[in-house]
Amino acid sequence: MTLSSRSILSLRRGISYAPRSTTRLSRSIRFNSTSTPPSLPKSNNLSTAWYALSLALFAGAGYLIGNVGVLPPSTSLVDSSFAIAHQLANQPKYGSHKDYQDAIKELYEFFKEKGQEDRVSTDDDDLRSHGISDWSYHPAKKPTVVVWVKSTEEVQRVVKIAQKYKVPITPFSGGTSLEGHFSSPFGGISLDVSLMDKIIRVSESDGDVVVQPGVKWEDLNAYLAKEGVPLFFPLDPGPGATIGGMVGTGCSGTNAVRYGTAKAEWFLNLTVVLPSGEVIKTRQRARKSAAGWDTTKLFVGAEGTLGIVTEATLRLAPLLPTKCAVVNFPGVEEAVQAATEVVNAGFPVQCVEYLDSRTIDAINKGGMVKKAYPPADTLFFKFQGSDSAMSEVSKNVLSVVKKHGGKNFEFSKNDEEARSLWEGRKAALWSVLALKDGAKVWTTDVCVPISRLPRLVRETAEDFEKRGITACHFGHVGDGNVHSLALFTNDEELAVVEHAVHEMVERAIRLDGTCTGEHGVGVGKIGYLPLELGDGTVNLMETVKRTLDPHNLLNPGKIYPNIKPQHQ
Repeated sequence: MTLSSRSILSLRRGISYAPRSTTRLSRSIRFNSTSTPPSLPKSNNLSTAWYALSLALFAGAGYLIGNVGVLPPSTSLVDSSFAIAHQLANQPKYGSHKDYQDAIKELYEFFKEKGQEDRVSTDDDDLRSHGISDWSYHPAKKPTVVVWVKSTEEVQRVVKIAQKYKVPITPFSGGTSLEGHFSSPFGGISLDVSLMDKIIRVSESDGDVVVQPGVKWEDLNAYLAKEGVPLFFPLDPGPGATIGGMVGTGCSGTNAVRYGTAKAEWFLNLTVVLPSGEVIKTRQRARKSAAGWDTTKLFVGAEGTLGIVTEATLRLAPLLPTKCAVVNFPGVEEAVQAATEVVNAGFPVQCVEYLDSRTIDAINKGGMVKKAYPPADTLFFKFQGSDSAMSEVSKNVLSVVKKHGGKNFEFSKNDEEARSLWEGRKAALWSVLALKDGAKVWTTDVCVPISRLPRLVRETAEDFEKRGITACHFGHVGDGNVHSLALFTNDEELAVVEHAVHEMVERAIRLDGTCTGEHGVGVGKIGYLPLELGDGTVNLMETVKRTLDPHNLLNPGKIYPNIKPQHQ
């Protein structure tokens, strides 16, 4: 007979609380505010009882240790050493090939009833574009079917069909992620929410907006400007990123030094379809709430593994006048020291971007900007505030950067000059690609405490040079986030780049940093989480995942290194 932890708990309760047998009839009693619960009995055999309990605990622990592969993975938080071994021995299993086909058939029939069966596709081009990214070089696989949805109710129906047949779901929106987030390693359903692109309501007086997950942040800000709303959404990841993906990866961008990341208060609430098919709204629309712990944050950065976001209320920020500045430095150390002092001095800094000398050289050669920049390590600043305040700001910033060897300081006098100065930062990615004919680029990011950024950039650049890799390094120096772009033209060079990126990530972790500042985990960074976070934290996340999604149906193969599903 199996003696589980639950049976041990029952035995303990029985020893402590069970009344001695009586001759009265046994019946269930519900104790409430008007009934009197039984008092604790006085036992004359306490030592005997505790002896029995100790024996049971000893026997149960021995049984569990010897049979780690017998019980299903627990949704209770237990010691990580046991839980991880337990998980590795008891992986979730998906449906059979027939189950997958039956699920597709039911999906097709559901949309056919709507006269929109073309929103279910098994066309190979659709499968490839929804599983394999041209910007990611991690192992990637296609889904079995692509389904385009337009409403929360449709998402809910798809989730319930997936539950019925044990078919995994991979959410898809903008397809701009870089770490293999929308790869479908176990096939299944690619749930495309890009048609859910409505801006539902704007409240200028409350400073918020309700949107669907397929809305792109650039389109949202363009809409607000067109409608004359003097507000904007400040999170600015890569072009084409959608609100759903931004929630999933916990994104940020160039504005993070002033406005923070997605894990700040920019998402006031989310409507989410849980793995069970139930629809929840994480909180109301108030700017702040102390009503329990923040369930919104549970889904921010979870990469669609805990629920599928179908609506979001976003907090907006005032749209302020912006000025830009550009200044060159002898090296990365001086640039970072200057940036840190400018930020800490309290100047109204919106962005502080660092570009190394090779990136600047690439921008000059790329021909995408109107002016040439001195080929040196460079800082690009954005400042916010009134025109009257900017003159004083420019003088004070100039005095700071001069102390750190800054030269060729330019400060924009108007909006047109600001756009012209910022052109170089916007052109960085495409200019780097032009450094090597026929090259592809591996893009990755890490983040470290700001004081350790110079060492990270210096050691990474030296390592890439030793390996013969053409690479550029730039990023959001105001918060220690660096992006490295490594070029390659064939599989041999790709293998060298992969090893160099691996060392870069581990270097960042050794410097008390993270394997990703804003790109997310996906399949590309999943192996680094135990090193960065420790087994205990990883086990906590995996326990939450097992509790909410016991069949591991939502975006499998991401974030949780020890949950490795199997096909039947």
